[in-house]
Amino acid sequence: MLSLTTKIQSLLADNRRMLADRNGATAIEYGLIAAGVALVVVAAMTLLGPQLTATFGKLTTALTPT
Repeated sequence: MLSLTTKIQSLLADNRRMLADRNGATAIEYGLIAAGVALVVVAAMTLLGPQLTATFGKLTTALTPT
């Protein structure tokens, strides 16, 4: 999860740089798109996290030699 947090922080830092760029509306639009994608990723991980943990736990148990 730390890796995801680091990636999101990097994405947000990139957004801040793009928003500071005064080259026009395009930079702002890309920043908004990137922020929207980041929100969707965080929401998906929040909703699917427990299910993925359970699935990989079952897989680990099934593959562990007895």
